Amino acid sequence: MSGEDRNSQTSLPEPLVEVKRGPVTESRHYGHVIAVDGDGRAVAQLGAPEKVTYLRSSAKPFQAVPLITTGAAARFQFSAQEIAIACGSHNGDPVHTETVAGMLRKIGLNDTALKCGTHEPYSPEAARELRERQEKPNILQNNCSGKHAGMLALALHLGAEISTYDQQNHPVQLAVARAVAQFTGLSLKSIAVGIDGCGVPVHGVPLRAMAVMYSRLVLPPASFDDRTRAACERIVSAMTAHPEMIGGETESLDTALMRAVPGTLIAKAGAEGLFTAGVLPCEKWPRGLGLALKIEDGDKGSRARRPAAVEALRQLGVLPENALGALSSYARLPVRSHRGETVGETAASFALDRFA
Repeated sequence: MSGEDRNSQTSLPEPLVEVKRGPVTESRHYGHVIAVDGDGRAVAQLGAPEKVTYLRSSAKPFQAVPLITTGAAARFQFSAQEIAIACGSHNGDPVHTETVAGMLRKIGLNDTALKCGTHEPYSPEAARELRERQEKPNILQNNCSGKHAGMLALALHLGAEISTYDQQNHPVQLAVARAVAQFTGLSLKSIAVGIDGCGVPVHGVPLRAMAVMYSRLVLPPASFDDRTRAACERIVSAMTAHPEMIGGETESLDTALMRAVPGTLIAKAGAEGLFTAGVLPCEKWPRGLGLALKIEDGDKGSRARRPAAVEALRQLGVLPENALGALSSYARLPVRSHRGETVGETAASFALDRFA
């Protein structure tokens, strides 16, 4: 039995990351990895690639597809930077909040129309400044505010009610669901639906389907219509040109990866230990590559997802040595004592089953 056949028949996660304190492995994080080429063929995997989980924020580039295919982005003259932030989970720095505020001005609305809720910004500096000023976070600092601004633009363009744009049966969310079905190749009725942290519908699909989505985003199949293919090109171009809009200057693996290998890949993490990426066609992967990775325990704090993602891309030959050096702080995380001493490390410890 081949490795691919063996893994497709098991529902068990595999050990991906070890947490060592001194000579002892104190903890392990288990999970699943799947990489497919532009034809949807698995080239490497580990664990159970058929595991169904929610796309969470990894859905954002696909939630932006109807914004472009319908002509809404063109109507409101959204820039590449604004398209990128609609695809991102930004840190809430001033450059992010100002960009989202600019999108809202273009569509004639303000932040009271956003329904994403509030949370402390991911940016340590922005969060510190709020605390020093004794201010509460504002809705523009929500990491999903760019996505929601894009959804409001789409609602306006479709002539739909804007106050209910977050509801599952709203034309905006129906358009998003059709995009998810198109890129996964799954029927709408087979796709699970839940509610994401920002209040809009989120879709649950197998990890293998997520990898297929990203492979099709970087290399849309000939069966896709011209508008969808053009939307893919614009989204990929915006994300690679403005990686700072996908995460931010600090503590964002997505931004760091895209900067380490400019124009090579797009990266998008999701909540609960999810990571996805699309590798653009290149010499090693002429048909491109889609990658999906899930840390089984949800990976609060991202101590497992980051090293696992860097290691998976390294094993797939996507990250050259100079890029690995730039990503070293994500690949190996120090374990520190309360005195600040390094007493161990968290690092990936797995070998992908390869089929190509």
